[in-house]
Amino acid sequence: MSQFLTNGKVRIGLAVFGAFLLIALIGSWLVSSVLGTDPHRIDYDALGAAPGGEHLLGTTTSGQDVLAQLITGCRGSVAVGLLSGVLAVGVAALVGVTGGFIGGRTDQMLTAVTNIFATLPSFPLMLIVAGYMANVGPVAIALLIGLFEWPVCARYLRAQTLSLRGRDFVQALRMVGESRWRMVLVEIMPHLTGILSSLFLRAVVTGVFTEAGLRFLGIGGGDSVTWGTMIAFAQQQEGVVRGMWWWFAPPGLFIALLGTATALVNFGLDEIGNPVLRHSSRAAVRRATAHMAARRDRTNTVEVAS
Repeated sequence: MSQFLTNGKVRIGLAVFGAFLLIALIGSWLVSSVLGTDPHRIDYDALGAAPGGEHLLGTTTSGQDVLAQLITGCRGSVAVGLLSGVLAVGVAALVGVTGGFIGGRTDQMLTAVTNIFATLPSFPLMLIVAGYMANVGPVAIALLIGLFEWPVCARYLRAQTLSLRGRDFVQALRMVGESRWRMVLVEIMPHLTGILSSLFLRAVVTGVFTEAGLRFLGIGGGDSVTWGTMIAFAQQQEGVVRGMWWWFAPPGLFIALLGTATALVNFGLDEIGNPVLRHSSRAAVRRATAHMAARRDRTNTVEVAS
C-alpha cells in the first residue's frame, strides 16, 4: 500500500479520479445551491450565448447552462462507467477464475462461452439492443456495456488463475483437504488484486467512452444528462458547425481527463508489480538527477571563472 500511494503516477491519477467522484456526488448540490440553476432551465435571453456573465461556460442553442449540464453530467457518465466496470469485472471474475481453477469440462464450457461473446461485434449489438428498448437510461446503458465487455477481462483472469493453481501453496492446501471455494476466495483472489484493479479501471473508461459513443449515435436521451448526451445534442443541433466550442469541448476534455487518470493509475500499478519497470523508472530518475547536478556544477564553474 505504501508503494502504491508513493508512486507519482498513481497519486496524480487518483487525485483526478477522486475529483470526478466528488463532483459526481455533490454535483447536483453545486448546480442548485452555488450556480442557482438546473441543467434543464432555459434562459430565453441567452440562446447560444458565449461564455461570460451569468453563464460561465455559455449556453446551448436552447438556452440551457452548459456548466450546469457539465457538472450534472459527471454523475451520469461516472455512474455508467462504475456500474459497467463492476458488472464486467464481476462476470469476468466468476467465469475466468472458476474455469481456470476447476479446469476440465467446466473450463472448456466456460471458455467456449467466453470465446463466443468475444467474437461478437459488441458495439453494433449494443446499438441494436438499445434501439429496441423503450427507455435507455444510464442504468440500461451500463448493463448493456457490462454484459458485452466482460470476455476480454475473463481471458486475463483465467490465464492468471491457471498459473496460480499450479503453485506449491495451492497444492499443499489441496493435500490437507481445503475446499475449492476457500482456496479461491482466500488464496487465489488476493493474488489477483492487482490485475482486478487494472481491469476494473480499464472497464470504467471503456464504459464512459462507449456511453458517449452510443449517445452520439442517438441512443437514449430524454431527461438524463451525461457528457455523452451533451456531445450528441451539440452535434444534432449544429453546435459544432456554429463553432460553439464551449458546448462540446468541455465534456470531451473531461472524458479525456478521466481516461488519462485511469491510465496513470494503471501505469503506476505496472511499475509497482513489475520489478523491471520499477528499476528502470528509478534509474531514469537517478540519471535525470545526475544530469541536472552536473549541469548546475558546470554553470557554477563558469560563473566563478568569469
